[in-house]
Amino acid sequence: MEEYIAKVLISREELAKRVSELGAEITRDYAGKNLLVLGILKGAVPFMSDLIREIKLPLAYDFMALSSYGASTQSSGVVRILKDLERSVEDVHILITEDIVDTGLTLQYLKANLKARNPLSIKVVTLLDKAARRQAEVFPDYNGFSIPDEFVVGYGLDFNEEYRNLPYIGVLKPEAYKFI
Repeated sequence: MEEYIAKVLISREELAKRVSELGAEITRDYAGKNLLVLGILKGAVPFMSDLIREIKLPLAYDFMALSSYGASTQSSGVVRILKDLERSVEDVHILITEDIVDTGLTLQYLKANLKARNPLSIKVVTLLDKAARRQAEVFPDYNGFSIPDEFVVGYGLDFNEEYRNLPYIGVLKPEAYKFI
């Protein structure tokens, strides 16, 4: 599996340090608020698991699954909800937890969908921000790392459902996906 990794972009240690810093920021900003951490499946699970342990507040969490990629390296631009929330979000502060924001199309759709459900606020924390690919005017409120326009895997990010279990963020070699 690791023979297809061109380089390590963000190490396990760098990830842990930044997640701790994000947890402290979120703890400060949401003190005294009714917080729902919303994880976007499947990619955000490792990040969200580590992040919620760094948020020193009472909170609830839930998950949604959306798709715009399939087995490709490019977003199709068509967003589908594969799994919806299991609770109402009315009168709560939502913190959407994403693994990566690149085109922004999925996040733009999700924020509009959630806004119609009457939460008190909607903010976004992302592990990775790939602004060079942005097609929609959306910006994370909390950002772990800004990254270049390279195809990355690890720490929840995948290619064709593989590589999620790597403990770091790595750049995938093109030969791993050139036939897709």
